[in-house]
Amino acid sequence: MSDTTPFSRRHRRLPLVVALALAIPLVHAQEPAEHEHDPVDLDSVQVRASPLPSTAEELTRPVEVLAGERLDEAKANSLGETVSRLPGVQSSYFGPGVGRPIVRGFDGARVQVLNDGLGAGDVSTVSVDHAVSIEPFLANQVEVLKGPATLLYGSGAIGGAVNVVDGRIPEQATYAPLEGRAELRGGTVNDERTGMARLDGTSSDGHLVFHFDALHRETGDYDIPGHAESEGAHEADPDHDEEGASGTLPNSALRTDAAALGVSWVGERGFVGVGYSLFNSRYGVPGHSHGEEEDHDHGHDDHDDHDDHDDDTHEEEGAVSIVMDQRRGELRGGVEDVGPFASMRVKLARTEYTHTEYEGDEVGTVFDNDSTEARLELTHRPLLGWDGALGLQWADRDFRAIGDEAFVPASATRDTGIFWIGQREAGPLKFEVGARHDRNRIDVDEARAIGPDRSFDATSLSASMRWNINPDLHLSVGLDRAQRTPVAEELYSSGLHVATGSVELGDPGLSEETANRAELGLHWHHGPFKLGASIYHVRYDDFIYLAETGIDDGGPVRAWTQDDARFNGAEAEASWAFAENASGRWDLRVFGDIVDAELTGSGTREIDIAVPHGDHDHDYTVSLARGGNLPRIAPARLGGELRWERNAWRASLGAIRYAEQDDVAQGESPTPGYTLVDAHLAWHLDTASGGAWEVFLDGSNLLDEEARVHSSFLKDLAPLPGRGVAFGVRAFF
Repeated sequence: MSDTTPFSRRHRRLPLVVALALAIPLVHAQEPAEHEHDPVDLDSVQVRASPLPSTAEELTRPVEVLAGERLDEAKANSLGETVSRLPGVQSSYFGPGVGRPIVRGFDGARVQVLNDGLGAGDVSTVSVDHAVSIEPFLANQVEVLKGPATLLYGSGAIGGAVNVVDGRIPEQATYAPLEGRAELRGGTVNDERTGMARLDGTSSDGHLVFHFDALHRETGDYDIPGHAESEGAHEADPDHDEEGASGTLPNSALRTDAAALGVSWVGERGFVGVGYSLFNSRYGVPGHSHGEEEDHDHGHDDHDDHDDHDDDTHEEEGAVSIVMDQRRGELRGGVEDVGPFASMRVKLARTEYTHTEYEGDEVGTVFDNDSTEARLELTHRPLLGWDGALGLQWADRDFRAIGDEAFVPASATRDTGIFWIGQREAGPLKFEVGARHDRNRIDVDEARAIGPDRSFDATSLSASMRWNINPDLHLSVGLDRAQRTPVAEELYSSGLHVATGSVELGDPGLSEETANRAELGLHWHHGPFKLGASIYHVRYDDFIYLAETGIDDGGPVRAWTQDDARFNGAEAEASWAFAENASGRWDLRVFGDIVDAELTGSGTREIDIAVPHGDHDHDYTVSLARGGNLPRIAPARLGGELRWERNAWRASLGAIRYAEQDDVAQGESPTPGYTLVDAHLAWHLDTASGGAWEVFLDGSNLLDEEARVHSSFLKDLAPLPGRGVAFGVRAFF
């Protein structure tokens, strides 16, 4: 496929996009807004993921926001790494190109990743080696909704949602005729070279507003403190004497290109705009190649006589790399005062996504995902004392996997949802309630799939309350009943999943899972002190998970199944502005989080599985424990940060201790704990013209510790990068 050849794509449209952006006549604009480089109070930032205008401080539900300087410091190659220092949020890991947010122990198909309220349109939930197609460096703000967000975004948000706001379709005029930002950076741990720029401007009549952005990133293989293979994995294989790679992790290079152009007409009562964006990323999958499986002794003599299909000794095919390419068109509009409604918002996106896996220079598997999503939000005027919003959401997804190693059949998924959310205040109390119903249908090619088409209904209900006990202290309580429908990967997977080196088997008989959550939160601030804490309990009926079967048949066999489970967790964050004098302003922040996830049954249960082998199957009956820990749950953490600001200078020094994770599932190995230390230094200069320059120096993993992510399938093959220093310059104008 010519448009997915490794490292060969060049976005020929970029010069034209730049020319179009700069050709728009620009003079003074209307409706002033803050400069992008001004300091941002995160508690006062409006959360755009909610249709009811609210700040992070005002919402009754737990939410975290990154913007301004804090977002600049946190930005990383992946969205997961960008938000991973927030309480209750960690990141998955499949090399530097892949990092998806893990929210309170939930990830994958339970955490919705959004581009300003619409799904990203990628296939990052299909496999752990598939990246999110959103570039954090181009974001204005990132919002993390913790706890079920199914009320707003459907069953795929039963564990939470991460909303990236990039402003690619303008909704208001700019402060100046032309404004924007640019950044150049380099890095030592992986020879990083990154450049980005964005421009925003308004025409002379104040009605035509445009946005343009572009980014290019290249990195080499990154440095690691010791060996790529963990000591435990090396000792567990007595026939493997070689030490393997050390000092540098092979096949961990990354290249990303992204760009977007958006144009809007802005009037007194609203706006309408269109945008087009592209995202292309090429990254290696470290730790293994598709051709490194060797002949396996299945350990089942009854199958030896028909293993003629099993060419388990593959020819060496080279390192695995992935090229993902996404093209996305959007239409957005909003208008105020529409009859009985205070406002109306419309969002529509069409996304064409291709993900190609290469084995050396040869194409292995191609994943195509074409999706269309539409969303309508109507904010109504007070009704019986309730401010509220009515919403409709519709999504259509056509997914295809092409290649000998495609383990998921083609499918067409249709989702339709309707919701209402309302809030009201009564003295010191603020209430929020809501309901949503979704209809979901998955159609497959029954000649190839292991089961028939399926359709589901899911209903979610929610209630929360915030009690302002006094101006400094408030208490919040949340109750939810949320449902999630199985996705195609959980229903129909059947075959070798090369990314994880395992045979993955779906269950077409899976039913909806239901989560019942209760949460208690506390927020206190007084003078220089701030404290936030929450505890939560989630009880799942028919929780869907990927179970270890204990069978090795062409690779470890894992099966999608469901049983009852529970998640208990807590998180807290405290800050203290302990000094502000001639030496500068000093702030201390500490945070911690923990989650415990277990199956709640007792005894065992049996499931029947069929491992495909060409024109026949190997049938097994597997006994699964109904109790015990769930697999790949993120470990507990404790972190701290010291910040300093004085005139044009600011700096910080932080550390996060990841505890040993030894609460593991059957067949899962423990992961040692580690400490990551980071530091940041920046010098900021405001110019007379209203712009600014900023020079920065960032250090990561300063202790050069060997760190392995417990939730990663590559934890024994690919540690996190070693000590690194990033440096660069930012310009604001």
